[in-house]
This record gives sequence, C-alpha cells and structure tokens, in this order.
Amino acid sequence: VQLVESGGGLVQAGGSLRLSCTASVNLLNMPYMGWYRQTPGKQRELVAGFIGAIRREYTDAVKGRFTISRDNAKKTMYLQMNNLKPEDTAVYYCKMRDGREYWGQGTQVTVSS
Repeated sequence: VQLVESGGGLVQAGGSLRLSCTASVNLLNMPYMGWYRQTPGKQRELVAGFIGAIRREYTDAVKGRFTISRDNAKKTMYLQMNNLKPEDTAVYYCKMRDGREYWGQGTQVTVSS
C-alpha cells in the first residue's frame, strides 16, 4: 500500500489549505484513516480521523476549522484546513490501517503570522 500526499505549503494566518492523500488501494478496505501532524521535538499527534466509513473525530485544537473528507472513487482522503493559525505549522502525515499501518511521506504546512 502506498500513500501519496500533496497540498502543503506556506500560508498567512487566517488562510486555507487542502491536503490530499491518495492511496494505491480501495479506501473501503481501510477501517481506519486519519491525518496526523508533527513538530520538531514533539510526538506525532492525531488531527482528524475516520473511524469506519462515516464517523469522524477531531482533536480539540482544530474543531470548527478543519474538515476531513474522502472520495472513495478517487481513493483519496482530504483535510480542508480553514482559519489557519501559526500553531498549526507542522509536517502533516496521512495514515491508513487495515491491521497494518501505512503512512504518507509527509507534507509541510507553514502558517505565518
């Protein structure tokens, strides 16, 4: 299984970005998928995730600003990030799990103040 991420970049505070994670397999075969982020010296943390095909979870810091979605036909998961803040700056990773874990390569998101 391969996951390819895209969509990171540099944006000013208050701006928006959309991250994409395209899988090499059918998303319906993945009971869990989500987005994580990591900053230097800190552990990777959950940002948003799908539990099953419909149920979504978000970390408190992004609720109301970020939206996780998926397009099964395109084998792609998205993370729409609105009203970005400097503290959202991190490398963002997608993860999928079917009993084994698979990670994307990571994409840098930098939010300037």
